[in-house]
Parts: sequence; structure tokens; C-alpha cells
Amino acid sequence: MTIEAAEAQWSAESEADTARLAGWLAQRAEPGTVIALDGDLGAGKTRFSQAFAAALGVAGVVSSPTFTIIKEYESGRLPLYHMDVYRLSQEEADELGLDEYWYGRGVSLVEWASLVPDLLPERKLSIRIAREDGERRRFTLQGEGLPYADWCREWTVAAEGGGRG
Repeated sequence: MTIEAAEAQWSAESEADTARLAGWLAQRAEPGTVIALDGDLGAGKTRFSQAFAAALGVAGVVSSPTFTIIKEYESGRLPLYHMDVYRLSQEEADELGLDEYWYGRGVSLVEWASLVPDLLPERKLSIRIAREDGERRRFTLQGEGLPYADWCREWTVAAEGGGRG
């Protein structure tokens, strides 16, 4: 069976624009939401994650989970599972039981997600962040399955109207 898919592209001129996209997505997040983040070092994956966490109402500092692999934050509207799988092999990632997070009661943000493609759920929102010049970032959102495909279509409309939808 083929799942519905859609894509959206957007340029963020500043960190405030990145926060606007992250906040818009956080408003739509529900238990079991999976957002797969990719981009070169310094592209803005952790900055996006921080803005997303703030929009969820997570209290305190949100930092990259590079060495801890998974950081869990319970203080927001939904639990946030912030993951960095850069240093994991496919086998190690499988042993961690990541799928329990995908179908759990919170939101999973996975940095370097393209390194563990076989472990990600079929339905997810993939976001590729590309650094352009200065603070400018290019976001490519790929929604695979619902509600993620709808989010891509809705963001295209919302971004044109200031991203407040």
C-alpha cells in the first residue's frame, strides 16, 4: 500500500524564522509524532530542536544529545524525546529499542536520522536543513503519511501568510 506524501520548501532568513517553523510544527504535534532531522554540521538541527522544545513548553536548557544519544524532557505539553544517532551503528540503534519512542506518548526529534533509515517509522516528517549564507537556512520538509503530508501542504499556505496558521 502506498502512503500519501507531500513536500514543502522554505527559506528561513533568521533564527526567528526557524523558531516560527518549529513552533508551528510543535502546535500540531501529538503523541507518536516523529520528526527526522538532517543537515550538515552547523546547519541548525539543534537550534530547530530547541525552538520546537520551547514551543512545546519544555522548561530548562535543551542541548544536543550527541554523547547521551537520547534526552527525555517531560515538562512540556507532550514528552519530548530528543535523539542524536550520529555516533550509532544501525545495530546499536536497533538495540536501544527506538521504536518504543516512535509509538510512545511523546514527540521524537531525531538528529542525523538518515543514518538509521531502516529503523525509522514509515510515517514521519523528514526535515533537511541546508545552510545558505549568513543565518539563512533552506528547509525541505517531506511528509510521509498522515498527518505529515497534510502538514507540508498546510505549511506552504501558512508560510505565505506569515507562518501563523
